[in-house]
Amino acid sequence: MLTSKEVFNLVLIISIFFILLISIIIYTAFVYHNRKRKHQNDLIQFQQELLKTQLEVQEQTMQTIGADLHDNIGQLLSLTSLTLNSIEMEDPDKAQQKINSALDLNSRCIKELRLLGKLLQGEQLISSGLPEAVNYEIEWLQKAGQYQVDYQIETNFTASNPDKDLLIFRILQEILNNTIKHAFATQIKIKLGCRDNNLHLTVEDNGVGFLMDEAPGKHGGMGLHNIRKRTELMGGEVHIQSQPGTGTVIKLSIPYP
Repeated sequence: MLTSKEVFNLVLIISIFFILLISIIIYTAFVYHNRKRKHQNDLIQFQQELLKTQLEVQEQTMQTIGADLHDNIGQLLSLTSLTLNSIEMEDPDKAQQKINSALDLNSRCIKELRLLGKLLQGEQLISSGLPEAVNYEIEWLQKAGQYQVDYQIETNFTASNPDKDLLIFRILQEILNNTIKHAFATQIKIKLGCRDNNLHLTVEDNGVGFLMDEAPGKHGGMGLHNIRKRTELMGGEVHIQSQPGTGTVIKLSIPYP
């Protein structure tokens, strides 16, 4: 027979055991609930950022189209009109030369309109693959004739993630916008690759560079903030290297796809 003291100790041990068990269950449920809530919040934040990015890409597209219509296509059409109006039928040879010039200007205008038509496809351009979308962005950058761009695709992309591709594409636009506005660069190197289940994007310029401590207030501080925020939202990392007079290197590593 158990003594009253032994019974008390047994009951105490069993009670402690059940209290610990209940505490573990409550703690596990609490941790699970917090993780689930954090996952839901992260998902909502990702969707909000994705929508914001879609709007920004559309706005950037409209700005590009507006500028090109005014500065390029409008100029080509004006030159075509001037050329045609200056034709003098009394001199057939000169008239033919001007007609040929007008036809050439018209062909260039059609080519530019086709490029704009492709740009209007927006997300369809992204769906054709990130490397192709980046290449198309570079084509527009090179049209200005101010930059020598070296674009390297390190590996073949056998997978894709349209949502991440859109965010990565917008990050690249942010980097290039900062380069155009602040770097005074003449050369830009872009490397894109996918290895070890990570996408790697490197953008390097030979511009004036900057002190990292000054970045929040100068040199496109909001752009750098968005680059970091969106990269971290995808579970990635961003490293920025810059010094005055040495240019800037931005490296992104993002889980992919």
